[in-house]
Amino acid sequence: MLPPERRIVIVLFDRVDLLDVTGPPEVFALLQREMTQPTGYRVLLAAETMEPVTTSAGVRVLPDIDFAGLRNQAIDTLVVPGSVAVDETGRVQALTDPAVVQWVKTLASQSRRVASVCVGAHILAAAGLLRGKQATTHWSTAAQLAHDHPDIDVDADRIYIQQGHIWTGAGLTTCLDLALALVAEDFGNPLALRVARHLVMFLKRPGGQSQFSVMLEPLSSTRRMDALRQYIAQNLARPLSMFDLAEQMHVSDRQLARIFKTELGMTPAAYLEAARVEAARQQLEATDASLERVAETCGFHTTDTLHRAFRRKLGTTPTEYRNRFRTQAD
Repeated sequence: MLPPERRIVIVLFDRVDLLDVTGPPEVFALLQREMTQPTGYRVLLAAETMEPVTTSAGVRVLPDIDFAGLRNQAIDTLVVPGSVAVDETGRVQALTDPAVVQWVKTLASQSRRVASVCVGAHILAAAGLLRGKQATTHWSTAAQLAHDHPDIDVDADRIYIQQGHIWTGAGLTTCLDLALALVAEDFGNPLALRVARHLVMFLKRPGGQSQFSVMLEPLSSTRRMDALRQYIAQNLARPLSMFDLAEQMHVSDRQLARIFKTELGMTPAAYLEAARVEAARQQLEATDASLERVAETCGFHTTDTLHRAFRRKLGTTPTEYRNRFRTQAD
């Protein structure tokens, strides 16, 4: 007996981000390799017309069906990708086509669940599907989403968020994490994990994992700040007081706080904790070091302090993090 069809509709429109469109179907297709029975997944690319759609990468994609052809049909999962424009200053702006927004609103009412990829969250927001909910999107347009839709609780640091039957994903490559989460919901974590291994991913990242690595983001705009960040990275095991950091930059404590706020948008203490969490993450992923050792070498000194920092920054514990992201062979 064949399983019921799980119709997955991916929305197409001009200048859509190509990876948003192609990433999720790869995950669903890889799942079939791990199963002896059909998954039931059937992916359809849908657009306003049957004309080829030109993506942001310049690659043209052919729709399988137009939006009107889906009217009143049951949809298992509606996947909504995004699109952006970048101005001459490099500022990124998420785009929403009113016609596409209206169709998404219509098709969402026929869908068991709805998932946005990257800046596709702006389309869901414009369709009223995120009102009163928590949501994420790519970090570069999170401020725009929060400004345009103050009724949405925007969390710019999450990889994906599930609110009932609505899912939102953070960025281009995290479309794979989102698709794996959908697979896990449908078929369980073990199968999702096996698909993740095909993709050479760190198992399956939880939705609460940060989009950022503190050693890389945000970028500094001065050599002086870059030098201080390198100093911090090389001396995490030390106490590193405000006085120590100010002395390294040859400024006062007050000036140091202003520089961190201007350059990185955070306090020195917040940055220092984030840097220590990042270093601890790397050790937990790549070594067998005990939690006591990780806490000591990263400047937390006690496992209790390490646990509290992980809860604040990542919403998980060091042990849970290691179990999910361990890269060494068992």
